[in-house]
Amino acid sequence: MKLNLEQITRVKTITKEEFLTQYVALQKPVVIERLISDWPAFKKWNLSYINNVAGDKTVPIYDDRPISSKRKFNEAHTSMKMSEYVDLLKKGPTNRRIFLYNLLKEVPELQNDFRYPDEIGLKFMKKMPYLFFGGGGSKVFMHYDIDLANILHFHFHGEKQCILYPPSETKYLYKVPHSLISHQDIDFANPDFDNWPALKRAKGFTANLKHGETLYMPEGYWHQMTYLTPGFSMSIRSTSKGIKNFSTAVYNVFIMRHFDNLMRKVKGQKWIEYKNAKAIAITNKRNSF
Repeated sequence: MKLNLEQITRVKTITKEEFLTQYVALQKPVVIERLISDWPAFKKWNLSYINNVAGDKTVPIYDDRPISSKRKFNEAHTSMKMSEYVDLLKKGPTNRRIFLYNLLKEVPELQNDFRYPDEIGLKFMKKMPYLFFGGGGSKVFMHYDIDLANILHFHFHGEKQCILYPPSETKYLYKVPHSLISHQDIDFANPDFDNWPALKRAKGFTANLKHGETLYMPEGYWHQMTYLTPGFSMSIRSTSKGIKNFSTAVYNVFIMRHFDNLMRKVKGQKWIEYKNAKAIAITNKRNSF
């Protein structure tokens, strides 16, 4: 049995009216295949180019090790030079990733390679263009973003698989309390429904992104990414529009993550184990398993 996933709608291009009424207003994802075809980045951005302009930069590195109380919320596992990391990606499959990194701040010339697509009707936060890199086969755990923003996710160099769930499906995803993730032991590529029975009820979306394609992820959408080949992506963000989501985002940023860091420090690994156990108990009880 597989996850219940619908292919995300694809369009070549889109007008402002179409985007706002058919997708933003309805909070539905969409892949726009040619939104950035006029960017210099569309032709220039690949791993070799990034290596040329940013090879000397020290970058934060993440892998797929279990979440530990020894590290703070979203704290990197190690670091290395970008040139070393690109070499690692080119050698073969690796689980090492760069996550939520503002490389464009470190290398200002990259800012000349793109523009904010304000013509589609969203106002973007102009100082937060984050980049994400991954080796072939590397995975990003199922999570949603702390600020519940509307996100445009642009992919470069290669192909990645994206699995999305709307917030309505949270009750089936074994959400870990006081965090933004589902239980880390779930393998969304090969789910074990005996251990995670509620997943059978979750209805989501999927798409494979190729170079130059754009994914719109609505507010608070869960997402899990698998790099099918080495590659990288960039996300830009527009603040949540509804007061409920905006209030939740403020709570997440200013209270929740600091509380979680405090409890990791005070309770240690017992706090992580407690949260994981509660994720299972709450979800299975809610779904009568």
